[in-house]
Amino acid sequence: MFTTRPDLSGTFGMVASTHWIASQTGMAVLERGGNAFDAAVAAGFVLQVVEPHLNGPGGEVPILLWDARAERASVICGQGTAPAAATIDTMTAQGVSLIPGTGLLPACVPGAFGGWMMLLQRYGTMRVEDVLGYAIGYAETGFPVLARVSDTVATVAEMFTEHWPTAAALWLPGGRPPAPDSLFRNPAMAQTYSRIVAEARAAGSDRDAQIDAAVRCFYRGFVADAIDEFCSTSELMDVSGSAHGGLLRGSDLAGWQATEEEPLHLDYRARGRSYRVFKAGPWSQAPVFLQQLALLAGFDLDSTDTGSPEFVHTVVEASKLAFADREAFYGDPSMVDVPMAELLSDGYNAERRALIGERADCGPLRPGRPGDREPTLPDLRALAGDHAVDGSVGEPTVRTGGSTELAESAAGPAVEGSGETRGDTCHVDVVDRWGNMVSATPSGAWLQSSPTIPELGFCLGTRGQMFWLQPGLANSLAPGKRPRTTLSPTLATREGRQYLAFGTPGGDQQDQWSLQLFLRHVHHDLSLQQAIDAPAWHSDHFTSSFYPREAFPGRLTVEGRMDPDTVAALRARGHDVVVAGDWSLGRLSAVTRQQGGHLHAGANPRGMQGYAVGR
Repeated sequence: MFTTRPDLSGTFGMVASTHWIASQTGMAVLERGGNAFDAAVAAGFVLQVVEPHLNGPGGEVPILLWDARAERASVICGQGTAPAAATIDTMTAQGVSLIPGTGLLPACVPGAFGGWMMLLQRYGTMRVEDVLGYAIGYAETGFPVLARVSDTVATVAEMFTEHWPTAAALWLPGGRPPAPDSLFRNPAMAQTYSRIVAEARAAGSDRDAQIDAAVRCFYRGFVADAIDEFCSTSELMDVSGSAHGGLLRGSDLAGWQATEEEPLHLDYRARGRSYRVFKAGPWSQAPVFLQQLALLAGFDLDSTDTGSPEFVHTVVEASKLAFADREAFYGDPSMVDVPMAELLSDGYNAERRALIGERADCGPLRPGRPGDREPTLPDLRALAGDHAVDGSVGEPTVRTGGSTELAESAAGPAVEGSGETRGDTCHVDVVDRWGNMVSATPSGAWLQSSPTIPELGFCLGTRGQMFWLQPGLANSLAPGKRPRTTLSPTLATREGRQYLAFGTPGGDQQDQWSLQLFLRHVHHDLSLQQAIDAPAWHSDHFTSSFYPREAFPGRLTVEGRMDPDTVAALRARGHDVVVAGDWSLGRLSAVTRQQGGHLHAGANPRGMQGYAVGR
């Protein structure tokens, strides 16, 4: 089978990510003697610099890891919480019924720094300066600008100039977007991270003390002070069509810390092999991956070709049921009683599986009643006509071919020059020679979604847009609550041994595209690269997690490379099929470790920036 690049194979280490510089950074750390955790942290910080339209220091990161010494999986939650002042009444008093997708109002506590530092401290071996040095170097001396960065800045240049002068000062040097492949420098970000390194060194020679000092510096020191000052003194335009200030304060940062949690898991069989798949909890959408597997376990996928209409239809209809439950039941489990055990139980999924018929479901969402619990869905009718400004601000499908070939997303078509401010996400996977594995999906604080804080060289995130302002929902806004993020890395064991780490950017589509990789690999023995390169699809049937929270019942978006006979058969089954670009959906990457220490990696050609490296 044709692949766009080789399926990498070796024994020393593998790093796969959405940017070649981050992948090579991770590999450089492995070559220096670091482990997979050190490598992931260094790569994660470099992604903040080289993919600023996809993530930044003000964003968040969920991390799944496999500790080879303890032979166990774990989750580190680098997802920040809503500010103490962020109540439904406070938001509605601002004149909005949806939290805007841009500006300062949707900012939550930046969780990425705390998440990466927790991974480094508990599982890594290196010091703060070792893992931050690469990011500081690229921010200080320059990194090559992606065409997508240049295009993104161009779409928001007028807004920056008129409404966000601090963003214009950084991202419009000389009054224009940086040219593709030019070297771009962010000296303020370099100074921010250099100061954190200096304060870490000043804490003494102990590694743990240095990491603790770095975390204090960010969440209780000058970084938190700058965020507090900017949010409390600024009122800036956002996608609602009005200017709003920020609710985030230094006290919110001081009261937050990353957490380590037990992952959810589901056991699954394919071709006579036993897999255990690990995901984060329902503060993310991650459990929908497990729910889809639980539904699909009742179908004979071993003998169903992954490119056939039967396969696509079955998987799509399972996704509609799982995502309907996401809308009805998922939320921060520290504040919401999520019936996760029932949602993953055999009996519940047997009952739900019976709803999958020969025809596409094009009607309203159909959540179940796990444990006889009544589902509660958002009232989308109350939001009709609410948006003063068209707001395509969520995470899109990947753009390919530079600025001309744009994939359509659930938020509508991406139109060049429209001033849209949609962000996307990054991903990184690492496996080392000792068998440690990491899968992480950093995101948020996109350069185009919030104004730059000039002293820091980065902006805040907008993850608060994922909360509902309707009371009584699992994901209704509340102070100190985690928004139900779409970020969803994955780990899996095979026959009880660490095996696979993988994931993708793409908002609501993440647990559809990554599921396709997994099913192709385990049911049909496609290599990682073959599974990544195969034509992708996703359902737009359910409500988007991003402003303006649209849904397109029955819509199925497919890549143009899908077999025309399959497309015709899917339409005959009632799917509203939209054909996107040939290479437009997803940015998957993955690494595996087979018994005996044989390592593999693959990365996505879509978007022309993801790469895997290894030996």
